[in-house]
Amino acid sequence: MTARTAIHNLQVANPLLNFINDQMLPATGVNPDKFWQGFNDIVADLAPKNIALLAERDRIQTAMDQWHTANPGPVVGDKAMKAYCKYLAQIGYLVPEPKNAQATTANVDAELAKLAGPQLVVPILNARYALNAANARWGSLYDALYGTDAISEAEGCEKGSGYNPKRGAKVIAYCRNVLDRCAPLKTGSHVGSKGYAVKAGKLVVTLANGKNATLAHAKQFVGYTGDAKAPASVLFVHNGLHLDLQINKTTPIGKTDPAGVSDLIAESALSTILDLEDSVAAVDADDKVLAYANWLGILQGSLSEEVNKGGQTFTRTMNGDRDYTKPAGKGTVKLHGRSLMFVRNVGHLMTNPAILYKAADGSSQEIPEGILDAMITVTCALVDLQKKSSHPLRNSRTGSVYIVKPKMHGPAEVAFADELFGRVEKALGLKPATVKLGIMDEERRTSANLKACIAAAKSRVAFINTGFLDRTGDEMHTCMLAGPVMCKGDIKNSVWLAAYEKNNVNVGLACGLRGRAQIGKGMWAMPDLMADMLKAKIGHPMAGANTAWVPSPTAATLHAMHYHQVDVPALQKQMEKAVAKQDAKAQRDETLSKLLQFPVVAKDAANWSAEDKQKELDNNAQGILGYVVRWVDQGVGCSKVPDINGVGLMEDRATLRISSQHMANWMHHGVVTEKQVKQTMERMAAVVDAQNAGDAAYQPMAGNFAKSAAYKAACDLVFKGKAQPSGYTEPLLHAWRLKVKAA
Repeated sequence: MTARTAIHNLQVANPLLNFINDQMLPATGVNPDKFWQGFNDIVADLAPKNIALLAERDRIQTAMDQWHTANPGPVVGDKAMKAYCKYLAQIGYLVPEPKNAQATTANVDAELAKLAGPQLVVPILNARYALNAANARWGSLYDALYGTDAISEAEGCEKGSGYNPKRGAKVIAYCRNVLDRCAPLKTGSHVGSKGYAVKAGKLVVTLANGKNATLAHAKQFVGYTGDAKAPASVLFVHNGLHLDLQINKTTPIGKTDPAGVSDLIAESALSTILDLEDSVAAVDADDKVLAYANWLGILQGSLSEEVNKGGQTFTRTMNGDRDYTKPAGKGTVKLHGRSLMFVRNVGHLMTNPAILYKAADGSSQEIPEGILDAMITVTCALVDLQKKSSHPLRNSRTGSVYIVKPKMHGPAEVAFADELFGRVEKALGLKPATVKLGIMDEERRTSANLKACIAAAKSRVAFINTGFLDRTGDEMHTCMLAGPVMCKGDIKNSVWLAAYEKNNVNVGLACGLRGRAQIGKGMWAMPDLMADMLKAKIGHPMAGANTAWVPSPTAATLHAMHYHQVDVPALQKQMEKAVAKQDAKAQRDETLSKLLQFPVVAKDAANWSAEDKQKELDNNAQGILGYVVRWVDQGVGCSKVPDINGVGLMEDRATLRISSQHMANWMHHGVVTEKQVKQTMERMAAVVDAQNAGDAAYQPMAGNFAKSAAYKAACDLVFKGKAQPSGYTEPLLHAWRLKVKAA
C-alpha cells in the first residue's frame, strides 16, 4: 500500500508530498498553505469537468460508430460528403468557425515568435537527455557530418576507429560551402581560405589565391572572440540563425587547415520539449517525482549528471550564455546558450495514483493527471520567472511559461486547458496568460475545428504542431467500424494527410500566428538515417513551418541547415497574403472534403494477398512487442527500437497506437483472424528477443507467454484495441507497468 498524507480533500503519496514541501515550495517561495488550498480547490472544481469531457468523447465515438455501421466504406462523392458533414455537425463533432479567431498572445520569446529552427523532443525522466537537449542550442557541424551518414563512406571515406583525413576533407568542404551560401563574400570563396581577421569593424578573409575579400553583406558579421587580428571565432548571422566559425591552429583539425579553422558551430535546437507524456513511462508518484525534479533542476540550472564517454567520466551541466565582441571592438554581443524549453504535460485522459481526491459521491478517486501536471510544472517554473534579467541561466526572457498540451479533441477541450492554467495562475498569483500553450493538432476533431481551438486559447497559444502519428491512430479508431484500414504505407499518401498538413499552416497564418507563435511539423523517427533526413525534411520549412521535431542534438544541427536554405518568416508573409485572399467558407468546405476522408477501403477492395497481409501483421506485431517489452519491464518510454528490417526507429506511444489499432481493425473486419494474429505475435516475440540479446536487463518473451507481463500487455493492446478510449495505449500500459512495479 502507498503511504499517504491527508491535506484537505487530497490524499497525497508521501514521495510526492516530500518533493513538493521540501524541494519545490522552498525553491519557489510559495506558501505551503496557499499552495495546498489552491490545489485542493482546483481539483474539486475541475476534476468533474475533466470527467465530463471524456464522457463527451465516448458519446461522439458512439455516434460515429452508428454512422459507420449504417454507411460502411469510404465517403464517395460530394453528396455523400455533405451528408457526412451534416451528421458531424448534428452530433457536435463539427462546430461553427468563430468570427474572431485571431491570436492575441503576448510576451512570447523570439525563439518561438520570430525565428525558425529545429525543435528537440526528449523524455524528461532521463536527466542526461534533458541536459543534452538544453545544451543543443549550439552544435558542431563538423561532428554532425563526420559521425553520421550525411557524409558518404564511399571512396575511402569510412568513419573507421580513428580520424580519416579523406572523410575530414569532405566535412570541411561541406562546411565551407555552407559559409558560401549563408555568408557569401563579395569576391571569391570561403573554400580554401587562408585567414580571417577583423579590421576597422569589418571581416577580412584571405582567399586561397592570397587576395583579401569582405562579406557581400557586411551586417552578417556580428561578432568575434579573441584578438581582432587573429580571432578565435567569427560569428555570422543568416535567416536569424548564427554560425560560429571556430579558429584554433593548435587542434588536430585546425593545424591542417590553411586558415586554422577547427569547426563550424551551428545554432541548432532553438527550442526543446521536455516530455512528460508519450516518451516516458510515468505511472505513479515515484515516477512523477523524478520527472518533476528534473524539470525543477533544469529551470534552476542546478541539474547535473555524471557521464562516462570514451572511457572518461565527467559531470554534465547546463551551458551558459555566449559572449562575443562586437565588430567595432567595443561592447558585447550576448547570445542565449540553451534551447528555450517547453514542458509537455499529459493530456486529459489519464489519472494517476500519486494523489487521490474525495469525489462528490464521497469516494476516493485518482487525480486527473493533466491537472496534477499543470499545478506542479507551473509552480516549478516560478524559479525561472523569479530570476533577474542578468541571471546567466534564464529560460524565458519575457516572463512566460511554455507548456505543450497534447491529445485534445476539439475546442471544448482546449477551452478546458485554458481554464485549468488560468486557475493555476490565480492560485500562484501569476498574471493571466503567463502560461503559454502549445496545442498539438494531432486528433481528428481538433484538425477539423482548428480555428475554434485556437480561438479557445487565443491569449495563450504559442505553438501549433501537426502530430501525424497520433493523428493516424485517431483516424483508425474514429473509422474503426467503417471498413478495413489501408496498409500503413499507403496511408502516407492519403488525401486527408496532405490536407491536414496544409490546413495546419494555413489556419495558423489566418489566425495571426506569424510573429507570435510556432507553426510546427512532426518528428524524423530514424535517427541513424541523417542523409535521408537532409533530403526529406527540407519539406517542413518549405511548407511554411517555422519548426519541426528532431530526435537528437545531432539531428538538430543538421536540420538547422534547412532553415538557412529557406527564409521561413518571409515565406510565411507571402503565404499569409495568399490565405487572406481566399474565400474563407469555400476554403473550409474544400479542406473538410479532403480532411475527413478516412483511410479505409471498400470491403470488396480489401483484396490484399496472403503474403501482403502477413507482411503487415509481422511489421505491426514486431513494432508493438519491441516497444512494449521495454516499457512494461524496464519503464523505458521512448527508445530506438530496431524494426523488422533492423532499421532503428524512435518508437513511442503514438507509433504503438497506430500498430495496435491497425491490427484490431483488420481482425474486426475479418481481413485476418485472431488465430493468425496470435501466431504472429508469438513468432515476432522470438524475433524481438533475438534483437535484444545483448541487453542484460532484458526478459525474454518467447516460451514464457503465460508469465511475461510485457507479452500479455502487447496482446491486450491488440485484442482489446477496439475498446480502448480513442485507441489510446496508456490505460493498458499503465496497468501492466504498475503490476510489474508492484511485483
